[in-house]
Amino acid sequence: MSEILSRCGHNGIAVDVPVTPRGGTDHTVKAYLVEDSDAFAKVADARDALGHLQAFGLGPIGEIAVREVEDENWLEAWKATVTPIRVGRFLVRPTWSDASDSGAITIALDPGMAFGTGLHPTTQQCLEAVSYLDLEGTGVLDVGTGSGILAIASAKRGARKVVGVDTDPLAVRAARENAHANGVAVTLHEGSAADIEGTFDIVLANLVGPVLVRIAPHLRARLGPSGSLVTAGITAQAEREVLAAFVAEGLGVVDRDERADWIRLILTA
Repeated sequence: MSEILSRCGHNGIAVDVPVTPRGGTDHTVKAYLVEDSDAFAKVADARDALGHLQAFGLGPIGEIAVREVEDENWLEAWKATVTPIRVGRFLVRPTWSDASDSGAITIALDPGMAFGTGLHPTTQQCLEAVSYLDLEGTGVLDVGTGSGILAIASAKRGARKVVGVDTDPLAVRAARENAHANGVAVTLHEGSAADIEGTFDIVLANLVGPVLVRIAPHLRARLGPSGSLVTAGITAQAEREVLAAFVAEGLGVVDRDERADWIRLILTA
């Protein structure tokens, strides 16, 4: 069926497989056609080929069903799902929104293909930490910067030097554009904590448990005297292993937050 429909379909074939087999025609094979003068002929050809396929007795094969898909502005539909949100001292809004809050620090964000819209619990946990930590005049390193939201927030809270790193070049590009849009100075590099020299007063690492365990020594090496390490993206199941990795580096927990099975830790030496 996929091969037959690929002859007339546009940009590939989609196959829907039911979670629970229901017997008979379990799979649904879909092809999308541009509605033009050749569309009806293509459907007729596919029906003829399907008839030949049924002659092989391969099992139940349903008839081709044709329906029109309404033309929508998918970009605008996606934008409607990204709404402003107040987190700690910050109002995080998409760049296409004019939302404001006189009592909040506004971050205008276009997430692009990078992680970090402000909606995920781990991002909110880190934003709240950035809200109450004393960042005035400090140096901040954001490891796994994603969209750059935490780095931008740190700069807006008065950090003297902010550096963001990410192993994804698309994230670095998105973060650079977002920093420029917010009028803040953030130095951005492709890489991780091991690729940065020097130490920082605050190190932010909103990653996942296994990655935090692996780079724990590098995060510790970037942390200056009396500095604070803010880590998030830790599941409840991974907390013990992550904590053990940081304790082995001489760090201890001074604050813990749990939300929707996600853990945020703030540690110091």
